[in-house]
Amino acid sequence: MAIGLDTSVVVPLLVGLPEAQALAARHRLERAAIENEPVFVADLVVAEAYFALQHHYRVPKGQARALLSRFLNAGVVQLDPGGALPALAISAGAGLVDRLIHARYTSLGAVTVTFERQQSRLEGAVRLRSVG
Repeated sequence: MAIGLDTSVVVPLLVGLPEAQALAARHRLERAAIENEPVFVADLVVAEAYFALQHHYRVPKGQARALLSRFLNAGVVQLDPGGALPALAISAGAGLVDRLIHARYTSLGAVTVTFERQQSRLEGAVRLRSVG
């Protein structure tokens, strides 16, 4: 059976706090590895964890991106959609959540339509202009 991790599991894995939750989360990942269960992390969880790290643990944006990137590249979990991983490496231009949104739509073969200038600069995105 495949499992999907919620933000309440990912954040303790990243910061080690609360300790009891971090330990339980590590044990569950170990069991998944032993039982060959695929472990997924949704792009929404990445976005939520990114903000939780900043807000609750005062982790700077760059460090939060780096923590999430290491976690997602460790080979233990799979990001859904997989094409969202590059969004973590980029710090200029569109923000992380805008890049995750764009990656999600790209994975669906859709064009991202936005009013935001930075997001519209992403390949395949289109900027709408206000009417009136």
